[in-house]
Amino acid sequence: MFYGTAVWDPWLIVAQIICLQCSFYLSLGVFMILFLGLRVPRLSLVYFFDYATLTTSTLTGWCVIASFFFASLAGAVYMIFLVERARKCLDFSATLYIIHLFFCILYGGWPSSMAWWVVNGTGLAVMALLAEYLCIKREQREIPMDRFHSMTEVLSAK
Repeated sequence: MFYGTAVWDPWLIVAQIICLQCSFYLSLGVFMILFLGLRVPRLSLVYFFDYATLTTSTLTGWCVIASFFFASLAGAVYMIFLVERARKCLDFSATLYIIHLFFCILYGGWPSSMAWWVVNGTGLAVMALLAEYLCIKREQREIPMDRFHSMTEVLSAK
């Protein structure tokens, strides 16, 4: 797709949101296994969706916070390949965290912990800003031209 054309394709947008959400939760699960695997006897959805697990008073809580932070970094990298446009990164990041808020409400009720809001707000900001930066860097790369094509342009200009 050319960058100048803006085509409204709701199925593509929904597919991008689903892929990004699944990739985020997959990364979050991997980081939870890495950070919490030896600390807790059994990993469960509590660590994903219950606001009470995001606490700064225990080492386990800090491990959950680190998992969310690294998952937001991974989400920014996924957006380079799924979204591909810097101007859409904030929209997709906000959508991801709004859907996550909805899942948290369904699982454990309204998040009343200040740590939950700070962690998720910071994750949203990190994901959006890093994804925008990476997408801008990718958009500004020079388009490589093969040697034959560039030689024919030089010869035809003379």
